[in-house]
Amino acid sequence: MANIKEIARIAGVSVTTVSRVLNNHPYVSKDKRAAVLDTIEQLNYTRNMNAVHLITGRTGTVAVILPYINAFYFSIIMNGLAHEALLAQYRLILCQSNYLPDEEIKVLEMLRNKEIDGVVIVSTALKPELIEEYTAYGPVVTCQDSGQRRYSSVYIEHYAAFRQGLQYLKGKGYRTIGYCEGRQNGSSASIRQTAFREFIAEHKLVFQEEWMIYDCTTEEDGAAVARSLLEMPKRPEAMIITGDHVAAGLMIEARKAGLSIPGDLAVMGFDNQPIGRLLEITTIDNHLYEMGASAFRIIHEQISSDNPYPVYRKLDYRIIERSTV
Repeated sequence: MANIKEIARIAGVSVTTVSRVLNNHPYVSKDKRAAVLDTIEQLNYTRNMNAVHLITGRTGTVAVILPYINAFYFSIIMNGLAHEALLAQYRLILCQSNYLPDEEIKVLEMLRNKEIDGVVIVSTALKPELIEEYTAYGPVVTCQDSGQRRYSSVYIEHYAAFRQGLQYLKGKGYRTIGYCEGRQNGSSASIRQTAFREFIAEHKLVFQEEWMIYDCTTEEDGAAVARSLLEMPKRPEAMIITGDHVAAGLMIEARKAGLSIPGDLAVMGFDNQPIGRLLEITTIDNHLYEMGASAFRIIHEQISSDNPYPVYRKLDYRIIERSTV
């Protein structure tokens, strides 16, 4: 198998020149670059990337931990991540964890073993203290607020965002409000549930436990919620729903049953996804694309500069007023 010394001998240049060509260094003459590239093709030379990684100390790869690849919420974050990774000529390894701690730890162990340069955690089942232990081996960025930790984070304030959504509904005159949530025990979900219950209590709004519905992540789940609402002796006047796809399924099923949106039931989503724009769903825009893009920019900067200091970036949120409230 050809090596750099053999390429240099046949091309009539120094080993340093060959190395510069392989690393796309600009300060090589056209003639010497052409000679080296012709020799590489002639010898069918392939670089030993393991050796390159040992020399440079970098792999050009970042791992992304996310629970489900096909969830719409995560796909928008991934879109932002992937766009920035492409611009930086970095590879992403997508690691679906299904919220299994052992699977997430396997990815962090890749960081310890120098198989990757960093880890972006979109959503996790791990405790912040455990994640912090791995910052000794490289940069970690999460897409949720874990407080002031030894790793970076990009996030929105779910408590404040959800309260703003509830205040908007109350301001429109709704006094009975239901709530659809995804994972009941998730960190962000728990924050939203606290915001919901405290808002209801503070404003002395009517509430029934059956109006708080969990494990809603797809259009089909939304349709099932609509059917359950139709069977209730008393249903809420409005629903706030964490996911525009769930809101879309609820709306479509409700309209099939003859309900008017928002006349009989007001609907507010959460994410500002394309389907929400198509169906004119009032929603809370939490800037998921920018969350992913910002997470990658932070980790790339930390890798490139060997900067160990964590960055905490809080994103804005806003209500998008449309036709369903």
